Amino acid sequence: MRNDDTPPPPESAASVSPDRPWFVRRSTLVVAAAAIAPACLAGWVVTQVLAGAGPDGQQPRLLPLPASHSALSSGQRDAKPGATATPSADPGTSPGTSASTTAAAPAKGPLAGKTVVIDPGHNTGNFQHTAEIDQQVDIGTGRKECDTTGTTTNTGYMEAEFTLDVSQRLRAILEAQGVKVALTHQADRPWGPCITERARIGNEAKADAVVSVHADGVSAGNRGFHVILPAKVKGGGADTAPIVGPSRELGERIAGNFARTTGSAPANYLGAGTGLVVRDDLGGLNLSTRPKVFVECGNMRDAKDAAQLTSPQWRQKAAQGIADGIVGFLGG
Repeated sequence: MRNDDTPPPPESAASVSPDRPWFVRRSTLVVAAAAIAPACLAGWVVTQVLAGAGPDGQQPRLLPLPASHSALSSGQRDAKPGATATPSADPGTSPGTSASTTAAAPAKGPLAGKTVVIDPGHNTGNFQHTAEIDQQVDIGTGRKECDTTGTTTNTGYMEAEFTLDVSQRLRAILEAQGVKVALTHQADRPWGPCITERARIGNEAKADAVVSVHADGVSAGNRGFHVILPAKVKGGGADTAPIVGPSRELGERIAGNFARTTGSAPANYLGAGTGLVVRDDLGGLNLSTRPKVFVECGNMRDAKDAAQLTSPQWRQKAAQGIADGIVGFLGG
């Protein structure tokens, strides 16, 4: 499941119009030019510094902060559940986060003061960085890969593209309610972040809710969405006991609203028709200290589900359904 999502930053440019006609006497023009040139140059320098533009006029990319690594394991139906691999030393950090992990100033609204962290599953660059994402990280109850590639539809639409798109739509909806929102990444880094860092971002933000957006990758004929809830686990840096209850409430609200808004049914291949699944093998849940769930929005390998997942209109409904669940959980 590869990630995905980063619109380029806006740029601004200023133009300076001559303030004297061409027919002014040469002596006057020379004196004026000599006086004006330094001021124009200083103004240009200030403009470039404030805009952050480089010599070519392009907005430079912000360098990410150092990240840690943890992820879902490979070799499973969607590379999230996984067998524990042979323990190894903790890997080095990936190129870190950029402004994507910093919440934008929210608009005033009924949920002003609330904080939500949205975690777009995987990264589109993970396919080119398999050595990095395969490094083992500690998830409290064992060790797993830092991250995985994620899945794709049969036509090549990446899970990471889907998750970023839905996450950005979700952020816009929540910010309109006054929620302070941060994304764990916006595909503004070569790969990752690891699942350990994804969990840490939510913890350090003291988020009132954290939602990780995904899509499944099982065989055709398996359809529908499901919400993954944290199991009660304790070991190493993991202790989910305080968040099991509120995470279930968050998940139940999202499942109900997601079904109502998108028209999708709960998964027909797990969860016994409830749309809810409890897992103890996901580092993003195990290491969270804030109420957190994963939302698997559909099966990318099923043609009918894939038709929905690749539709911008349906993705807007998916974002709305998730947002409605979060808003309900936050008391909005």
